Amino acid sequence: MKTLIISLKIFLFFTILTGIIYPLLVTGIVQIIFPEKANGSFIIRENKVIGSELIGQQFDSSIYFSSRPSAISYNPLPSGGSNYGLTNIKLKEFVNERKKQFIAFNKLDSLTIIPSEMLFASASGLDPHISPQSAFLQIDRIAKARKFNFVQKQKLIQCIKDLTKGPQFLCLGEERINVLLLNLATDKIR
Repeated sequence: MKTLIISLKIFLFFTILTGIIYPLLVTGIVQIIFPEKANGSFIIRENKVIGSELIGQQFDSSIYFSSRPSAISYNPLPSGGSNYGLTNIKLKEFVNERKKQFIAFNKLDSLTIIPSEMLFASASGLDPHISPQSAFLQIDRIAKARKFNFVQKQKLIQCIKDLTKGPQFLCLGEERINVLLLNLATDKIR
């Protein structure tokens, strides 16, 4: 009986420590140091949340830059990839179909090299970034759909350059651009 009581006390102590105190402490620290990121990096326009800088979303309109494919249709609850291996024939079919769609949607030459992030879904299915190369391949489509003149098209190119982020901590990852932020900046071009 004595062992059972000691076990219950230890169980309650660690439950309170790891289930209540630690999460509250970490949440408090993060709210102080990184409040925007801790709250989801929501983007609000006209008192309405239109998205998050951290979660990708689908853009089907020809006036917007396309996001990278998502195996979960950008739903954050079952976050995950397709789990197809490189030797899986289904993955090869998906990649070939995505390449055809990207080339057709953007009216590109069939020999154009398409960056891999536009062909493969991310591991989480929620990646909000594409490479600057992917964005540059979409410029002509967007400029034509928005009826941009030469000056507006140059502003669009400058938006891509301005919003491109380098590797994190100068060494992790590659150059990237947030598609939602790019589309919002594109909306402002006059």
